[in-house]
Amino acid sequence: MDIEPIYPKTMTCTLCRHTFQTSRVRSRFVRVTGYDSDFRPNYKQLEANPIYYNVAVCPSCGYSFTDDFIPTFAPHTRHQLEQILSTNWTPRDFGGKRSASDAIETYKLAILTARLKEEKALPIAGLALRLAWIYRELNDEANEQRFLRVARDYYMTAYSEGDHEGTLMSEVRVIYMIAELSWRIGDREEAIRNFSRVIEAQNSTTDQKVVDFAKERWQAIREEK
Repeated sequence: MDIEPIYPKTMTCTLCRHTFQTSRVRSRFVRVTGYDSDFRPNYKQLEANPIYYNVAVCPSCGYSFTDDFIPTFAPHTRHQLEQILSTNWTPRDFGGKRSASDAIETYKLAILTARLKEEKALPIAGLALRLAWIYRELNDEANEQRFLRVARDYYMTAYSEGDHEGTLMSEVRVIYMIAELSWRIGDREEAIRNFSRVIEAQNSTTDQKVVDFAKERWQAIREEK
């Protein structure tokens, strides 16, 4: 029997407690051949793009979340979600196979949810970045630039508020993302300042991959100038 790349995963909505099924991609079908300079993975086979399935959407209330979301709510944020998101939600199901347009809608819902829930800036930056990657895949440069800027601004907030502490994302990687996304949206001064900070940290960080990326980008900037 052939094994499908997409499989169902049962979830429970942390807002309304509805049980539903979302989709995930089996790891055996994920083969990464390389990365763009902002860490967008390039997949050998695109039968199922794992990025499309990162967000789970409750078909009952519209609450949209990833594994990075905090599972608890402050009372006022629960009220905001119920009043703004759930009362305006038209029930629909994002289980099964997703198209690029489906994935885009799930990320926009997750960004709205995260803002209403007052999630930290770091996971919102990650959502905006992945949304930009989908637009890149579609060659939609205007929307890619729009969400790269959103991601860059949230990474800046995440850095200033120390959101990376206690996560798998190092401080130097956050700085690198600020630099790289600044460069991609044309903010040269912010890019150069932060690439320099990454390179200066090369002897005090274990994240050497990021330092190597920063050196490559720094060389490209020098050659362009």
